[in-house]
Amino acid sequence: MKLEGKAKMLRIYFGEDDKWHDKPLYRAIVEKCRELDIAGATAFRGIEGYGASTFIRHAHRLVFSHDAPLMVSVIDSEEKLGKLLPQLDEMVKDGLIAVSDVEVIKYVHQEGFRS
Repeated sequence: MKLEGKAKMLRIYFGEDDKWHDKPLYRAIVEKCRELDIAGATAFRGIEGYGASTFIRHAHRLVFSHDAPLMVSVIDSEEKLGKLLPQLDEMVKDGLIAVSDVEVIKYVHQEGFRS
């Protein structure tokens, strides 16, 4: 599959301690994306940040909070991401989901390659 041109990007923000069915939420989201055959998903661990709660989350080991900010970035067609959004609505209890229009320069999916 080759993807070029207009696409959508989801950015999902939440805390490192967030879980979905006893699994880290970031892992559950990435696995759900793979299950739905979405082009790509990457989890990023932040250094510091806060959201609606205004609780500042830190990634540093010596700071009281061990709940670092996380973001999962997901890119694919609007149709494919439309299938993911209802799942995220159930999975993300305390966080932010942002949608943006993006231009994909090049994405090539190699059939049969999965590790």
